Amino acid sequence: MPRELIVVQVGQCGNQIGSIFWSEALNEHASYNKKGQFDAGTSVLFRNVDTRFSDPKEIPVGDGTAPVKTLRARAVLVDMEEGVVNELMRGPLRDLFDSRQLITDVSGSGNNWAQGYNDYGVRYRDQLLEKVRRPVEHCDSLQSFFFLHSLGGGTGSGTGCYVLQLLEDAYPDVYRFVTAVFPSEDDDVITSPYNSALALRVLKEHASCVLPIANDALIKMTNAMTAKAEVSQQLGRVLPPQSVSPWESVSVRAPGRPGHGRGRKTHQHPFSKMNGIVANLLLDLTSSMRFEGTLNIDLNEITTNLVPYP
Repeated sequence: MPRELIVVQVGQCGNQIGSIFWSEALNEHASYNKKGQFDAGTSVLFRNVDTRFSDPKEIPVGDGTAPVKTLRARAVLVDMEEGVVNELMRGPLRDLFDSRQLITDVSGSGNNWAQGYNDYGVRYRDQLLEKVRRPVEHCDSLQSFFFLHSLGGGTGSGTGCYVLQLLEDAYPDVYRFVTAVFPSEDDDVITSPYNSALALRVLKEHASCVLPIANDALIKMTNAMTAKAEVSQQLGRVLPPQSVSPWESVSVRAPGRPGHGRGRKTHQHPFSKMNGIVANLLLDLTSSMRFEGTLNIDLNEITTNLVPYP
């Protein structure tokens, strides 16, 4: 039986990481699934739908040999500034997301945790629950929620914490894995330490497992990659293929039948390399669920293995 994951992307950082995560996930399944069949591994993150109907008809996994018609991501996108989500919906991944599972506003949270939590969270409470309910009902056996956000801003930290509490109240038996990006020491947002402190209290109480990502560490890794590339260019040498990082250039396939379609490069944002590192970390974390192998385990077992027993 397939065990599905629902990805909840909150704020600018969460949605930018999510865009790379989904494009790389498509490429991985396209490379592995050459026949273009909708199997149990693909159904972990994607739905297979027939878009000839006004309300796209769900195509079940069955015996895993049904052809892929149109893939839809099991995702909910939330941002109180519409720029990142609008760019995503105009890009090559636009057909991957269901427009009924998006929530955006215009003015943003102003890097204020309280604005995101007490204002936008309360204001959009019913809509948030409805947006999550739809993908949950499309799951046969929901395993966990995968939460992507940062702690430095207002929407990611404030609204993200509110959404996390809603998930616990509405689905208490479903694990909540939180990927939280911590601000760097020299962050230019003056309120980021306060936002992080307030968000950490909520994560401690309502998250099943927190995967902390340090911005400082990402900066050091990308600087090292850039320095290595510059030295290689100066010496007139080209890095061997096995040394090229998978996040250097993100190739995106249009949603549809895996393995078909021409690859396209996404627009490179200033933080695309850093977000790519996080996206590939999450893909590696979920690979045991999505592909067959001797280490095929439930994602929920990670929390058991991390807890020391006397």
